[in-house]
Amino acid sequence: MIFLTVGTQFPFDRLVKTVDDLVAAGVIQDEVFAQVGDDAYQPRSFTGVASLDKKTFDEYIHKASAIISHAGMGTITMALDTGKPLLAMPRLKRYGEVVNDHQVAIARKFEQLGHLLVAYEAGELAGKVTLLKDFKPKPRQVQPETVARRIAEFLDGLSAGSA
Repeated sequence: MIFLTVGTQFPFDRLVKTVDDLVAAGVIQDEVFAQVGDDAYQPRSFTGVASLDKKTFDEYIHKASAIISHAGMGTITMALDTGKPLLAMPRLKRYGEVVNDHQVAIARKFEQLGHLLVAYEAGELAGKVTLLKDFKPKPRQVQPETVARRIAEFLDGLSAGSA
């Protein structure tokens, strides 16, 4: 089962409709279950619900063979923590889906690290979904010391600039 999630803040109709079209065309043959957001596009080829409570959401993540999602940090982190293959499609400013293209930067970095697959445009989703079944995400190496050092350097730079 592929779990499609668009996050909890906004619908992501462009992603849901594209996946719906791929299921209808037989490109995606796995069962798909989706969390699609309130007042969102309602898929015809698979079951979609507006939202899920945390416990149920976590259950779908754990039983999924793969995840398709927006490029939100919460879903990326959860996929990495559970070792699930993730295909992300960033929300884009030009479609009014976000206020800036921060999800593109996030997706690009995690893709470069081998943690996920990315479709930057809806037209890329079909090709990337065929890779999803065999994709093995590279495990994340958590480095809290590096993060702490970078924060300290940033704060030092702020205090030096105000002196």
